[in-house]
Amino acid sequence: MSGPTRRILIADDHDIVRRGIRALVETRPNLEVVAEALDGRHALEAALEARPDIAIIDYSLPELNGLELTLSLKRALPRIEILIYTMHDREDIILEVLRAGARGFVLKSEAEQHLIAAVESLSVGRPYFSGIISETLLERFLQTKSQSKLSALTHREREIVQLIAEGRTNREIADLLSISIKTVETHRASVMQKLKLHTSAELVRFAVRNNIIQA
Repeated sequence: MSGPTRRILIADDHDIVRRGIRALVETRPNLEVVAEALDGRHALEAALEARPDIAIIDYSLPELNGLELTLSLKRALPRIEILIYTMHDREDIILEVLRAGARGFVLKSEAEQHLIAAVESLSVGRPYFSGIISETLLERFLQTKSQSKLSALTHREREIVQLIAEGRTNREIADLLSISIKTVETHRASVMQKLKLHTSAELVRFAVRNNIIQA
């Protein structure tokens, strides 16, 4: 790979994974890791400060998962390239992150060469999908008009669903999102009504089933 140095953000809640990605990325002279984060919310803050060219992010991040982080990053930094590096190979997850703006997808179970190849491809403006994404799946993504299971919820409501499912109190959510407790309660009531749920346990089950959090 030739050209200018590309600045990289790594977001994964496992230290050993972040260290491994950094070590691999830094074997390439034109790649520089400028920020790391162990959860989605800190990854967004780090990206706004460091302005990376490429974000390598896990799907199952605490506080703001890979889908919501991708949406937030593309909204704040439209030119950033997103590479999802995850253990999840479910078709619905792949489609959701592609719709959100990710242009790279590599499984952690695959050889390291796929990760570096993906970063290098994104560095020159080309998408990269490892073997799990077939041409058929890509065509389906480009043609489909189907809506996500979460389409009834706003971005803010999905954030709040994740935080509730992770066991955060209304006060903690209000502090994290810099909103009032009353606003949190209003969003929570709206979510419960839209999803026709009645208890926090049902909300947690919904979050697990729809890959907002891991069981």
